[in-house]
Amino acid sequence: QVQLVESGGGLVQAGGSLRLSCAASGRTFSNYAMGWFRQAPGKEREFVAAISWSGGSTYYADSVKGRFTISRDNAKNTVYLQMRSLNPEDKATYYCAADPTIHSIVLPDYWGQGTQVTVSS
Repeated sequence: QVQLVESGGGLVQAGGSLRLSCAASGRTFSNYAMGWFRQAPGKEREFVAAISWSGGSTYYADSVKGRFTISRDNAKNTVYLQMRSLNPEDKATYYCAADPTIHSIVLPDYWGQGTQVTVSS
């Protein structure tokens, strides 16, 4: 089992920045690809970003490309999502996810409980 705990959400003005963190415990963190997803009220959960176990490969949804950056620190068992130039459409609950392979990160084995991000206009 892998336990994932997100933090860093909150209220920010449009144009502002936030950094989300996801702390992992349980199994060897560096064995897992990690991802971030989000779900806005009334909408389905959607992929935001993913990073391979080594950090050498990253992937982004078109809607966040150039604004969000995913990174990881395997020594700290933590994955981050740096979000810049936030706009009201980014308002959602953000979820961290883990999967043994980057190729199936869109259907991850493990989910965190989520952290709320609100962007005021």
